[in-house]
Order: sequence, then structure tokens, then C-alpha cells
Amino acid sequence: MNGSPGFGVYVHWPFCAAKCPYCDFNSHVRHQPIDQPRFAAAFARELDTMRARTGPRTVSSIFLGGGTPSLMEPGTVAGILDAIAEKWALAEDAEITLEANPSSVEAERFRGYRRAGVNRVSLGVQALNEKDLRLLGRLHSVDEALHAITLARETFPRLSFDLIYARPEQSVEAWKAELEQAIGYAADHLSLYQLTIEEGTPFFALHQMGRLNVPDVDLAADLYHATQEVTASHGLPAYEISNHAKPGAESRHNLVYWRYGEYIGVGPGAHGRFIEEGHRVVTFTEKYPEKWLELVERDGHGVSGGETLTSVEEADELLLMGLRLTEGIDLQRYEALAGRPLAPARIGVLRDEGFVEPVGNSRLRATPAGMVVLDAVVADLAR
Repeated sequence: MNGSPGFGVYVHWPFCAAKCPYCDFNSHVRHQPIDQPRFAAAFARELDTMRARTGPRTVSSIFLGGGTPSLMEPGTVAGILDAIAEKWALAEDAEITLEANPSSVEAERFRGYRRAGVNRVSLGVQALNEKDLRLLGRLHSVDEALHAITLARETFPRLSFDLIYARPEQSVEAWKAELEQAIGYAADHLSLYQLTIEEGTPFFALHQMGRLNVPDVDLAADLYHATQEVTASHGLPAYEISNHAKPGAESRHNLVYWRYGEYIGVGPGAHGRFIEEGHRVVTFTEKYPEKWLELVERDGHGVSGGETLTSVEEADELLLMGLRLTEGIDLQRYEALAGRPLAPARIGVLRDEGFVEPVGNSRLRATPAGMVVLDAVVADLAR
């Protein structure tokens, strides 16, 4: 699975029909219709600015995320994809993913996305029982989720869907049964995320008040290990801490991030990381959609901040992202960026404790035990 990290384009559609209580993404609810042609034109303008900054590249993946991109009209998606193809070369096998919510899915809309060029859909299913769907603030039912999965499998060459586990009062046995059911519907990829309580969300407030109890650290670890066992036994092993796929069906766009490749981000609240004039730069855009729109129409972009990374900062990010992958990191690449190798003594201690292991002579990866405490492992290695 080792290869070029690639060059990706991330497009952020910031609007949702409702805000989920666990979500801290840049998403906004609007009760008036969105002026989609105006936003599509703004995306094209911001893409122009980014093209001037990156120069000619070959785009290996495009990801339409959000928010809820499946609230876009197929014509809006087509316009954005056409704008990308006008500015950069598209790889012949470019992966083009659109995130969709089951409640905003219909057959004709899916066919429209496919005609526009989308070849992979990621469905935000999140749970396969009605009680937890309501708890998570989802607008769809289990039947609607299964209907959306069926439609997606009929329409697109590739399909992924998300589930959240470590939910309140969830047992290992119940999660295993739900995961077995999900795998019965999965095509080639599953994203399985532990519920995290993020500051600023309604779930955070409820948790602070003692009205939302999530699994403790030991139970969460048991749920994680059960996830690995069930998926691996069905031929969808983990290739990243939260992502599982049949060999060859990994998300190419997300691999751009984890392999520390380059990508641009356009749209409200989008981030980018790419090489400009020999240095890796970070960009982030204005989060508030209407403000972003005004900035793009005035200045040609909504970039509100950014920085140029030092080589040591790049090495730290390579470590942070790469150790999420089961393939691990290239030690020579780390050394070239950091100007020094990872400390053999620290690697030795972590290896003896069962948290990391070498892959051949050139790579290092976290073990399953290390994945559970990955932040601590990364912090120890980066010292």
C-alpha cells in the first residue's frame, strides 16, 4: 500500500438540515434556500486563486465534505468538479467522493451525482438502531439508511459508510452484533469512529451536567478491540485507526492526509497543506459561510489565515498522521524532515512496552495496543 501520497482537493459544503449534538465540524443550518449558483461561482473563484498558488499538479482525489454535500443540486456538484478539472490535470483513476446523509438521498439525485463525475459515496449512517439514531440527532431512520446504502451500491463503483460506537450504554456484545449487521451491507469500506465529547457541543454540556454517560476508558478500549476483530474476520481489516477496507479499497483521499501528501481546501472553514515556493504552507478559510462568500467575491479567496511550516513542524505532523496508519511511517522521510532520526532509545522503550513495532528495516508503526493510546505514543516519540 506504499506509494506517492498524491495531491488532493477538499471542497467544504457547510450547510446541514440540522446540527447533530456531537458535531464540532464547521456546519450551519439555514432556514432559507441557499443560493447555490452564487456559491458554485465562489468555489470556482477560490479554486482559481489556489491554482495560482500551487501551479500545475495532477489531482489524484477530490473530496466533497461538510456539512451535508448531498444537499447540493447535482448541477452544483458538476459545476465544482468541472472547475477543478479546468484548473489542474485529473488523474485517470481519480477518486471523487461525496459525503451524503441518508435523509437527503433520492435515486435521481444519486444518478445526477454519478453523471457529474462522483465515483465514491460516503454515507453518514452512524447507527443501525432507532434509539441511538435519535440520541445522535440523526434525521433518518434505519430503513432510510439501508435504502440509501442499497441505492449507493447500485449507482456508484465505490461506497463507504460511517458508524459511531462507544455510545451511551453500549455493550461490547451489542456493538459486535450491530457491526456484523453493518458488514452485511458494506461494499468495501467502513469508517468506525469512537464517540468523542467535543467542547462547545450540546453533548459536552450534557456530559458536564452528568446527563450523558459514555463508556469508560477500559470499556472504550474493549469496544475498539472488538471492532478490529470483527472487521478483520470479514476481510475489512483496519488500515487506519478508524478506517477499514478490503485491500485496494482504501480511501485514496484520506491517504493523502495520512501519508502527509499535499492538498488544497476550498469553501468555508476548509484547510489546506501544500508546497509553495519550496515550503509547506498551511491555509484555512473563513468559517462563516456568508462572510466567506463576501471575501471570495471581493478578493478571489476566503483564506483568513495560515502559516509556513518549519521542517521540524513537518516532521512532527508526518509522525502524527502517519502513525494512524497500519503501514506506519517511513523513517528516512522523517529523518530528512527533522534533521535527525527518531531516538532509538525511545523506540526501544515503546517497543518493549508493546506500543510500536518495526516494519522491515525502513518503517515504524503503532501496534494495536499503541493505537489505543496513540496520542501518548506520538508525544513520546516527538520529544
